[in-house]
Amino acid sequence: MKHRAARRDILAGIAIVLLCGIVFASPALEVVHGLSIDILTAVRSRLFGDRRGPIPAPVVVVAIDEESYRTPPFKGSPTLTWTREIGRVLTAIVDGGAKVVGLDVVFPTSIEQSEIPFGEEPLGARMRGFDRDFLRALAAASAAGKVVLGEIQSRDEPVRPAPAQRIAVRHQANIRALNVYTDFDDVVRRLPLTFLIDGKPVPSMAVELASRALDAKPELTPAGAMTLAGYQIPGAVPNTLTLNFRGGGEDVPTFSFADLHACVGKDDRDFFHRQFDGKVVIVGTLLGFEDRKLTSKRFVTGPDSARAPRCALTAPEAPRQVRRSSIAGVYIHATAVSNLIGRNAVVEPGRLSMTLIAVAFAALAAFAARMLAPVGAALTYLGAVAAYILGAAAAFTYWPLALPLSEPILAGFMALAAMVGYRFVVADQEDRFLRKSFALYLAPQVIETMLTSEKMPELGGEMRDITVFFSDIAGFSTIAEKMPPNALVALMNEYLSGMTDIIEGYGGYVDKYVGDSIVAVFGAPVSDPDHACNAVRASLHCRDRLEELNRKNVAFQGHKLAHRIGLNSGDALVGNIGSRRRFNYTVMSDAVNVASRLEGANKYFATSIMASEMTVALTGTTFAWRELDAIRVKGRSDPVKIYEPLAESGQQTLEQSVKAVAYAEGLACWRAREFSRAVECFARVSAVDPPSALFHDRAKRFADNPPPPEWEPVNTLEGK
Repeated sequence: MKHRAARRDILAGIAIVLLCGIVFASPALEVVHGLSIDILTAVRSRLFGDRRGPIPAPVVVVAIDEESYRTPPFKGSPTLTWTREIGRVLTAIVDGGAKVVGLDVVFPTSIEQSEIPFGEEPLGARMRGFDRDFLRALAAASAAGKVVLGEIQSRDEPVRPAPAQRIAVRHQANIRALNVYTDFDDVVRRLPLTFLIDGKPVPSMAVELASRALDAKPELTPAGAMTLAGYQIPGAVPNTLTLNFRGGGEDVPTFSFADLHACVGKDDRDFFHRQFDGKVVIVGTLLGFEDRKLTSKRFVTGPDSARAPRCALTAPEAPRQVRRSSIAGVYIHATAVSNLIGRNAVVEPGRLSMTLIAVAFAALAAFAARMLAPVGAALTYLGAVAAYILGAAAAFTYWPLALPLSEPILAGFMALAAMVGYRFVVADQEDRFLRKSFALYLAPQVIETMLTSEKMPELGGEMRDITVFFSDIAGFSTIAEKMPPNALVALMNEYLSGMTDIIEGYGGYVDKYVGDSIVAVFGAPVSDPDHACNAVRASLHCRDRLEELNRKNVAFQGHKLAHRIGLNSGDALVGNIGSRRRFNYTVMSDAVNVASRLEGANKYFATSIMASEMTVALTGTTFAWRELDAIRVKGRSDPVKIYEPLAESGQQTLEQSVKAVAYAEGLACWRAREFSRAVECFARVSAVDPPSALFHDRAKRFADNPPPPEWEPVNTLEGK
């Protein structure tokens, strides 16, 4: 039977592992795959930082930034009027030795094309020749193969440079598309390599800039992959490059256009040579509201600003940088060019490799769930996840290989949940049957011990330091006589359920029910160093719960139940006690007998909870108590001091404190044989405090008829 169950469990585990691994690595869940690259990018940044070494960045950015918009002559001027100054800066960059300049800004119109009336003729006619310097700069740079204009491809109508600009750069020979590739979740993780224009594949802006910098033409292999200067560009999605995102304002040297424009006016040609010689330069906007993209760097995006060396203008005071998840679009192209030149684009495993990794993770999770308890399996799985993420981040940093994260982690989680569910429904059915069979008779801890040891309970016990809880409903016999059986059953079920929940909630074990009485133990079967405190807390909570039931529960209406609770602590024999064929897990000792007597002693003092001095000593200063008396219970010769718990320390009411002070003064006078003073003390609160009224009458009798000299202040209780 066991071999059959083991084989069944193995087959079920294999099915769970394969199903979870294949499902989460399938193309249908491609939407979660990109998240792996985002997480790896973030973890790499946090743990490893930038590992590129001292090699100078091959790409720099010239940013039309907020500073440019605030600096004369651009301040207050529409961007359309900046073209002449852009041409001057472009010429200076090219003359400074830049390998190629790409424009990530598109000027689809020219001020010379404006047909807005201005006087007797259109504004464009009056501005004829305004773009001449810009067009000459474009023409000179394009003749040297050092400028590439950007355009936006669209199915409807592409956004292209103005006609005169296209002519200046020899049309499509020096114009490339700026479009990016957006995943299902609107995040840019890849960049297209080519675009089909007029039926022919044309390189994207990034590929064109990299090829000119490397002086090598991109080539397409028969399989459709692209090679550039001997580097086969990896890409999980056909015709795309997966971006290794280290590009951003904090990584790519970024120059403010305003400072470069002032540098041209200063005629500092050495500065342009030092900063741009041999570089790929991309001109683009760096604004807080324009051309911003979510990328795989979204979790660790740094602040945007032009922080490259300055030439002519003093750097403005850095504004308070607000962290955001997007970056300027110009850095996407800068990253792609850097990846192509540095040959460090992200490599993504194929579908088969991803599936095998997901299956392996699912197998690990399923095995942990089968061998360990759910919490232990979950902790083991979380540890494996942490180790895998760390290893994947290292691989991403040094190769860079983007091992899948989302797919295996989700597959493992589902395998863990499925195996736990399988155990609950099928594999652990026998254990659940035993738990269900014995749950109404044995403590949960005893059942767990039995299942763990794979042994049935047997006779035997051990001595333990425990606290015993006895409770009984006052006047229950009278109440029971007046109630129909079904109403009595409903009442008792509500009462016993409410009290049992509280007792077990504080770690107690209900030993037995005897009619309306409850016998419970704190400190066994599982050891509890705070058993006395937990027993007192449970008693106070039971008292409050009964008051609530009397007020709100329909079954209690008209009965106003009151119960009495006795608590005592000490050593007791705990274990399976009885005959060889039938036994119970229970407790036996004098401590149990005293607790029973204290429960009954409540009726003499009209109290609801009474504890022995042994229990009080174990609770320290946790509770506010008042000593009631010293008594001898039936069957015991030594007196026991008894106490009533008022509340947790510091939570007693003013009324409770007043009663306790008066009672303590009266009890001290009683024990000192100052009965007249005791009468005065007890009289202060006897009208509202039953124990004080009891002692008031006793003290008054002794004040009139003093006891003999051998009298001792101990009351003997003859009844239970």
